[in-house]
Amino acid sequence: MGFFEKIKNGLARTKQSMTISMNNMFASFTGENEEFFDELEETLILADAGVETAERAVERLREVVHARGLRGGAEVQSAFVEIMADMLTSDDIALKLETKPSVILMVGVNGVGKTTTIGKLAAKFTEEGKQVLLCAADTFRAAAAEQLTVWAQRARCDIVRHEEGSDPAAVVFDSIAAAKARGKDIIIVDTAGRLHNKQNLMNELAKIRRIIGRELPDADVETLLVLDATTGQNGLMQAKSFQETAELTGVVLTKLDGTAKGGIVFAIASELGLPVKYIGVGEQQDDLMPFAPKAFAEALLK
Repeated sequence: MGFFEKIKNGLARTKQSMTISMNNMFASFTGENEEFFDELEETLILADAGVETAERAVERLREVVHARGLRGGAEVQSAFVEIMADMLTSDDIALKLETKPSVILMVGVNGVGKTTTIGKLAAKFTEEGKQVLLCAADTFRAAAAEQLTVWAQRARCDIVRHEEGSDPAAVVFDSIAAAKARGKDIIIVDTAGRLHNKQNLMNELAKIRRIIGRELPDADVETLLVLDATTGQNGLMQAKSFQETAELTGVVLTKLDGTAKGGIVFAIASELGLPVKYIGVGEQQDDLMPFAPKAFAEALLK
């Protein structure tokens, strides 16, 4: 299955909720009409694109339709796809992992698919010939290290872990030392998704960041927030919370195949200014894909 087809299939539930009504709207377009723009905005909001994002996108379409004198529904739809793709486009979509070692710090609340995402990324990098080391720094959740160990075995990569309840920063310190000694290319750090309260969690992440900065001052560090697409606007609130303290560089959006609210991708990119770097559209390893804004917009909106 090709890249475009995989995205299209993975977005089937979102498409069912919005594409039929959207196609009907564009097919019946006969010129600048406030009712058309209002319906389009409402459709985007219902798909969890967010009020602010929907308003911005529709206003931009109004400007383009007027400036270009567009009259046909097909050309208006194409212009809309361009606008939405541009909203998702960023110079920072590709992971920056040029140093040896580089670090990927994975953050996110429990249950979003963080450990599974780490395993899939590790397998991808291993297949590309990279030497990967996993760091089990979620020492608070029962069996977290065991789950990560299973993924390390599947991905044929090393793992550094301590006993449950150990200091996460100490695990990170030892992982960095091991990566240096073994000539690893990439360290992927699993972190806690929940502690006694939000402040404790953010303090723990800050401590881990300090260890990385001290031990690998010149290393490329990607801090990726893993979000469950099925949580919709709640995921957006999670992102805002982590963005305040975690120095995020991007988002991995999982379980897009399980939601009719795939418009959340646009809200994340537009309202947070964060690039979506990977999306998950299924359970298989190759269902975690690097994000392609134009292909995503076309698959969802055409």
